[in-house]
Amino acid sequence: MATILESEMLNYFTQLDDAEKTSVVRMLKAFINGKKENSNVTIEEYNNELLAGENEFKSGKYISHDELLNEIKSW
Repeated sequence: MATILESEMLNYFTQLDDAEKTSVVRMLKAFINGKKENSNVTIEEYNNELLAGENEFKSGKYISHDELLNEIKSW
């Protein structure tokens, strides 16, 4: 089963242009790194990450939906 899935992934991957391939590889790295980083997160660490995110939002460290859409267009 894994070989069929891997073959299908390779088929799709080879159809992408270089920028799309780079994006997919970055996404896969993020998935793998996320697994490693979040495998032993305590509730306290999780809550601290949420509080840090809320503080960033409150201090204006975010972009609007429209800004994100404009950024995506430049990819």
